[in-house]
Amino acid sequence: MRLSIRHTTRYRFDTPVVHALQRLRLTPKETQGQEILEWEMEYENAHPELTYEDQHHNTTTLVSVESGSQEVRVTCHGKVDTHDHAGVIGRHAGHLPLWSFQGQTDLTRPGPGMKKLLKEIEKSEDSGLDRLHRLSATILERVEYQTGTTHSRTSAEESFAAAHGVCQDHAHIFIGSARALGIPARYVSGYLMMNDRIDQEASHAWAEAHVEGLGWVGFDISNGISPDERYVRVATGRDYRDAAPVTGISFGTTSTVLEVDVAVEQQQIQQQ
Repeated sequence: MRLSIRHTTRYRFDTPVVHALQRLRLTPKETQGQEILEWEMEYENAHPELTYEDQHHNTTTLVSVESGSQEVRVTCHGKVDTHDHAGVIGRHAGHLPLWSFQGQTDLTRPGPGMKKLLKEIEKSEDSGLDRLHRLSATILERVEYQTGTTHSRTSAEESFAAAHGVCQDHAHIFIGSARALGIPARYVSGYLMMNDRIDQEASHAWAEAHVEGLGWVGFDISNGISPDERYVRVATGRDYRDAAPVTGISFGTTSTVLEVDVAVEQQQIQQQ
């Protein structure tokens, strides 16, 4: 499937910026089942300083905000070819060893509620891939998808205890649970083309677990499926913080307002 993507991020600062540096992870990965045909990034009131590949093979761009600016716009657009491999990414790659995805972080660490869930999962007769699918389905049953109830700093245990959250929270609960079961797991940020619309609510998040004999396998807990050709992988990490689309620091202003517009649509592929 050929997908056309347009992603616009706007910052509005309450006072003119003295200095600000933003870290952008907005360039899709070249990976199994995904080829980047073209990708461009355009800036208003900012300019790129450096582009590099981080420890997770995420293309990362450092951007300086022009002094005195109160609004910045970053627009990404391009085309990506995707293929359905039932969520299987395959062998591990990157600068971090596989065991580094077994350690918990502050955002994934299980508390009392998640530990009770794990006991239920461990009692089941499922193993391997079946156990992970059961885990994904159980999380979706227990934690309702509900926007506006959590934020980027909400931990997996907090979301599980509240019984609601968004795709980021579902992914963190899955990752923390899989790691507690001894399975390496990681966070994925990217895009999902919803079949009934072009304009999407925002970028999407899901999880991947490393399964013996298959390698990395994706689980979109919020939608109850493994990623297919409608998904575009952008960044991966141990949790949201490693794969966040935008992070940064600023001086001379006390707060920012962030707006994101995402459009994903299928394009016809002309036969040669």
